[in-house]
Amino acid sequence: MLSSGKPPRIYTRSGDKGTSSTFTGERRPKDDRLFEALGATDELNSSIGLAREFCEEANHPFTEKLEQVQCILQDIGSTIATPRPTARDVHLRKTEFSKEHIADLEKWIDEYTESLPPLTNFILPSGGRASASLHMARSICRRTERRVIPLVREGQVDSMPAKYLNRLSDFLFTVARIAAVKDAKGEKIYRRPNKDSEDIPTDI
Repeated sequence: MLSSGKPPRIYTRSGDKGTSSTFTGERRPKDDRLFEALGATDELNSSIGLAREFCEEANHPFTEKLEQVQCILQDIGSTIATPRPTARDVHLRKTEFSKEHIADLEKWIDEYTESLPPLTNFILPSGGRASASLHMARSICRRTERRVIPLVREGQVDSMPAKYLNRLSDFLFTVARIAAVKDAKGEKIYRRPNKDSEDIPTDI
């Protein structure tokens, strides 16, 4: 039998009154902290997607890992969209987040760090298009983490996604440095204008 040929509608009109639905079926205002965290996660995923395109153009060795991270961020979104106080066991099983993802990031960070020169100064986001876009994704990752932490504190979201985001920002920082080295662009060093040099923390 031939189909009607009509494509499915991408809009539902269900959010026209300023609310949206969680995976558990609960409707909340669109500016609820849960949806702020979901939006930040989506923005992070998009920023990594853009960075990955630049990295593919430059044939960087970690582009598949970036794609894997994007898939995991989709899972994090599902976890955030399943507030634990209203979730049934079936919801929690479907959106359970594995701590093995965190272990993978730590392994990748350690491997790539071995091939990098040691950090002696604070570096500015720089190093070519691939590196700078990864630094942008890193800063968005930090903001996403700040959106998720309050939900963890309230018991709405499991702590594992927040731990993953914390480690992910370190991974993005590391591969941004790798990209700068591979592209031979060089990293811009922070220099305090008209001041005597002094030790600057490399992470805050």
